[in-house]
Amino acid sequence: MTKFLLSLHVLAAIITVGPITVAASMFPPSARKALAEPGSERAVSVVRLLHRICRVYGGVGIAVPVLGLATAMSMGVLGDAWLIVSMVLTGLAAMVLLALVLPRQEEILEGVGNSAASPLPPDLEVTARLAMFTGVFNLLWATVTILMIVRPGSTTGA
Repeated sequence: MTKFLLSLHVLAAIITVGPITVAASMFPPSARKALAEPGSERAVSVVRLLHRICRVYGGVGIAVPVLGLATAMSMGVLGDAWLIVSMVLTGLAAMVLLALVLPRQEEILEGVGNSAASPLPPDLEVTARLAMFTGVFNLLWATVTILMIVRPGSTTGA
């Protein structure tokens, strides 16, 4: 059962976190392009699609920590320091996505998508801040990935 849960956990991480990190990273430069080309419907639709990917996969991504907890319980490693740190970092990544990345994307989308209705489209400072938050999100996930592979104190010899 442990191998099955671990396989599902890894697959869920690859299938959900991968697209979020890529789409979130592509969003700021795509938003800058949409801001630079106010009438470009294609640029706006790309930004909308990237936001939708982040939002949908972010919701489905809840499977990653759920399956991770089930796997950890099955392996009997819930009290290991590397796992606790990974869970805290996963929680922080979720908070960064929900509180900092997605709201900024929505703010930019409102300004880019409704340029006629919005007298003040989002400026480049907002996209730069979004790029920073996205970088923090990606760095948190990279750290969790490294902890999952290295597992300090593991007896597997890896």
